[in-house]
Amino acid sequence: MAVMNIVRSVLFLSKKPFINLHNSTQFEKISRPLGIFDVQSRNTSFFNKLPAEALWKGVTSVSNAGKKRGRGKGTGRKIAKDLNRGQVIGVGKINMVWPGLTTPVIRGREIIKQMQLPEDPEREAKLLKMRNEMGQFKRLKILPIDRGWSGNKLPGRKVGPPDPIGEDTFEGFETIVLELKSVFNMTGNLGRKRQISCFVVTGNGQGLAGFGLGKSLEGKTALKTAKNRAGQRLMYIERYNNHTVCHDFASQFGRTKLIVSKKPEGYGLVCHRAIKSICEMIGIKDLHAKVEGSTNLQHIVKAFFVGLLQQKTPDDLANETGYNVVEFKKERDFFPQVIAKPSTTVSVPKPKLDFQEYVMKGKVVLKKKKFPPFYQKLPGWEIHLKKTLRFRNQDNVRLNLLAEHGALKSFLSEKDVKTEN
Repeated sequence: MAVMNIVRSVLFLSKKPFINLHNSTQFEKISRPLGIFDVQSRNTSFFNKLPAEALWKGVTSVSNAGKKRGRGKGTGRKIAKDLNRGQVIGVGKINMVWPGLTTPVIRGREIIKQMQLPEDPEREAKLLKMRNEMGQFKRLKILPIDRGWSGNKLPGRKVGPPDPIGEDTFEGFETIVLELKSVFNMTGNLGRKRQISCFVVTGNGQGLAGFGLGKSLEGKTALKTAKNRAGQRLMYIERYNNHTVCHDFASQFGRTKLIVSKKPEGYGLVCHRAIKSICEMIGIKDLHAKVEGSTNLQHIVKAFFVGLLQQKTPDDLANETGYNVVEFKKERDFFPQVIAKPSTTVSVPKPKLDFQEYVMKGKVVLKKKKFPPFYQKLPGWEIHLKKTLRFRNQDNVRLNLLAEHGALKSFLSEKDVKTEN
């Protein structure tokens, strides 16, 4: 066994190449230690494999897990600048002709040569303007009258009439966006599905109005769908003298409650901004509305339309109750004016009714107690009342005399006429 091992080692040594010590290059390879340049290196990385857009996205964006947790909400705007804007190959400060870049190499049978053209001030001004605009973020400018409820956002802005249906066109109509938001739906095969929801109201300002809801993957499609649906579901709303509601009413949709009050001409619209937009589309100019409970915008709109559709005209109220509907206005110094009479001659049972309670369907609006002003508690107030006692109620006396006798006269005037006769 020992002899066999010795023979094997000799054969192994005989297979190794012979090293010539006189060959300097071969000796250096063996004797010199490994240096820095002998280390293996990789010539490619993700910096030169990925395009610039992917690199910027990796720096500025948020991962999908981070988005689900609500991170990175302010990174919607594109942060990466277009560094090539205004930079065109062959176009520089000097007005040159570059064959193959700015002009073709051959024009007809002539070969175009590189040459410098005379200076053009218009071209230089254009290039300077393009370079100055590089890196500047310009916001979309909208006229103040066209802005929505919150700056340049779409809710509160007008987007035009609905699309025509065949030969029928919506002339004189306008549409206002009330709500634009992202909604999500969890599906079994697609997972979390995102859509844009748009809620609008359309009308012609003459009593016709309707609202519609549209959903789509894109905002423009959702807006178009909602606008056309609103145009196909128009409702006619009764108005009093074309400026306000027929009477006070209370309505409810879901947990949203509305208390709407009729107001005189010139009062204006004192209400929720969505109700104000609806009134603008219907043609209501004077109104007061109070929202109680949930402030869900779609519920507010639906509750308001339910109340508008359930209101009754003065003729309807007169026919239902059998009473004359009488109006008292401040403009007429609260003189009573009959605005509707019952048309039926059949005797209707006439229960004792309170108009406010009847139109509000038995509901009473809770109002805070009004406390007297501070100066009425002072002793000087009593002195003031004593001094103005003889002038008090003079206006009311004048109105009563005009209503009863048609002229201003004293209670002694009839006695004076009798004595003269």
